[in-house]
Amino acid sequence: MSLLSPAISSLARMRLWRIEAWKNNPADAQREVLQDIVTSAQYTEIGRKYKFTQLFSVKEFKEAVPIHEYDDLKPYIERMMRGEQNLLWNSPVNWFAKSSGTSSDKSKFIPLSDESLQDCHYKGAKDVLTMYYQFNADSNLLTGKGLILGGSHSINPMNEEAQFGDLSAVLLQNSPFWAHWLRTPELNIALMDEWESKIERLAETTIKENVTSISAVPTWTIVLFKRILEITGKQTMAEVWPNLELYMHGGVSFTPYREQFKKLIGKDINYLEMYNASEGFFAAQENPNDDGMLLFTDHGIFMEFMPVSEYGNEKPQTVGLNEVEVGKNYALVISTNGGLWRYMLGDTIQFTSLRPYRIIVSGRLKHYINAFGEEVIVDNSDKAIAEACAQTGLMVNDYTAAPVYFSDNSNGAHEWVIEFENIPEDISLFNQHLDAALKSINSDYEAKRHKSIALREPVIHAVKKGTFNEWLRRRGKLGGQHKVPRLSNDRKYVEDLLELCKELHITV
Repeated sequence: MSLLSPAISSLARMRLWRIEAWKNNPADAQREVLQDIVTSAQYTEIGRKYKFTQLFSVKEFKEAVPIHEYDDLKPYIERMMRGEQNLLWNSPVNWFAKSSGTSSDKSKFIPLSDESLQDCHYKGAKDVLTMYYQFNADSNLLTGKGLILGGSHSINPMNEEAQFGDLSAVLLQNSPFWAHWLRTPELNIALMDEWESKIERLAETTIKENVTSISAVPTWTIVLFKRILEITGKQTMAEVWPNLELYMHGGVSFTPYREQFKKLIGKDINYLEMYNASEGFFAAQENPNDDGMLLFTDHGIFMEFMPVSEYGNEKPQTVGLNEVEVGKNYALVISTNGGLWRYMLGDTIQFTSLRPYRIIVSGRLKHYINAFGEEVIVDNSDKAIAEACAQTGLMVNDYTAAPVYFSDNSNGAHEWVIEFENIPEDISLFNQHLDAALKSINSDYEAKRHKSIALREPVIHAVKKGTFNEWLRRRGKLGGQHKVPRLSNDRKYVEDLLELCKELHITV
């Protein structure tokens, strides 16, 4: 047992009153956050441009500052990466999170100030720990080590003082000294940038550790589990790490992976979802049984919520917490203590509760299929894939889907490329259950599928294990936080994958 564990767990529990304060007064907390960040940045270049010194209300702020996408702030960020300061934020910014994303082939570089690291990302992590102990009073979480599958970071060639990397790598590099005693693997392994070698080193070095928690994206965690089981000859991870009690996940939906984790681990553990992106730590589950993640309203981020129907308008309108509705799709617009101002994140969320405010990540603004008015979002497809797996006993590693448009000879369809753990001999049963699940989840899809008038049944290509990793490798996006785009309203990703299968002589 680490000598620090009892002290840290006691401190975690003592933080509860702070969480209760902003949880019970979220609107007040948000107003204070906006006042603090506008005041801090009033003499920056962007603060002078939008006259931050004259803004005294949320309404004035929204009227003065337009909504930005990454390309709008990119000129400032490029200057910051060359060494200029006091542009978007008033304190030095020398770290940038290289955001993999799925909406673009090019990376985004998100500025990370010391305030955003300390008062957002690390504060959020402490609050997750506090909430976990609140609902698991007898937890032995800190008697062992937390396994973190982080990314890598690099020196910026434009400016030796600036560094960039995956968010996980930046957080590992800047974490306090005592945190390294509670984490595995060693930093030099955690920051390796070649993921196939990294998995091998991770497997070799963590087998003998007392791992009690894991924080990583599901896909690479599964790869690591399987390699460890190969090395040890064990049947389940519970035999390797008997004290494993918590898996923390985010970045992609856990729904399609839940059954695989259950089988690989071999015992019941707790699962907590976190919404921690390069741009900020936005929310996390308080309790594994919660429907949704608690929105973090006191972590250096002011949040606005743009109804998805506003996207594309010249002056899209946003609402505050007092106007949001349960079940409605919103694009998240943020202003942060790292220098992002009315920045459209690209994620879409839905509120599951208003007292307290809890959310789910429902998809991406540009990742959906709505070629025929069906409005299928990633949350729909993840749930449908999980249901089809449950009904057929199959395991899906990854997938992407796109529309097949009307032709002279046939109506539309959705075309899926699905990587199975083991390719089924007959895909028709899975197809039936996938289609039925989508109908039950999405009434618009069900209407378009009625008698196959607008949409005929899905077209599925089953591809062998490793296909999606090869696709990511060829795009220079293998590993870290890189994600396969689940849905697209155009056919680019599907066509790329089918072309790869043809090149590799993979029958689809």
